[in-house]
Amino acid sequence: MRYFAAAAEAAGREEEHLPVVSTVGELKSVLVERYGDAMARVVASGSFLVDGVVSRDDARPVGSRVDVLPPFAGG
Repeated sequence: MRYFAAAAEAAGREEEHLPVVSTVGELKSVLVERYGDAMARVVASGSFLVDGVVSRDDARPVGSRVDVLPPFAGG
C-alpha cells in the first residue's frame, strides 16, 4: 500500500504492508481505525488506485497494489 499527499500525512508514512482485506470498503475501515479522523477525511473524499485502476467502489476486490489518493484540486 502506498500513500500520497494528505494520505501519507495522515498515516505518517508513504508505504506499508497491511493485514489482508478483501474489499476497498474493508480497507477503508482498517485505515480509519488505525489512523483516525485525518484518514477518515481522506478516504471519504479521496480514491483508491487498485492495480492501476481508480476506484471509489467499496465492493471492489483489493488487488496486489493499492495506492491511497487524496482528493485532487484544480480544474
